[in-house]
Amino acid sequence: MSTFGQPILARGPVTASDSVALTELPREAQQTEKLIRAGGPFPHTKDGLAFGNRERQLPRRERGYYREYTVPTPGARNRGARRIVCGGVQVREPETCYYTDDHYASFRRIVQ
Repeated sequence: MSTFGQPILARGPVTASDSVALTELPREAQQTEKLIRAGGPFPHTKDGLAFGNRERQLPRRERGYYREYTVPTPGARNRGARRIVCGGVQVREPETCYYTDDHYASFRRIVQ
């Protein structure tokens, strides 16, 4: 398992060892995860839209399986680089969620 603040280098799909506890994530990520499970409201219009996984860092799934959400970055004037990407049929009850703090170059699977 990587240590928070030391991103896993882009090297292909996330593995089981690439995980992080929700409580280890920044407060803003924890709040975003709560918003996801509540169904919003989300601060950005792009939140909740399909994530294409073009970088192929996440396990391959059918189109529309993943959705992305902005994790606010204190002091950033734009959306910043932090995101939570969740997958599953039910948006409020995702099967799995991933955190990136480097704009999709690496991901860690969020565990409860």
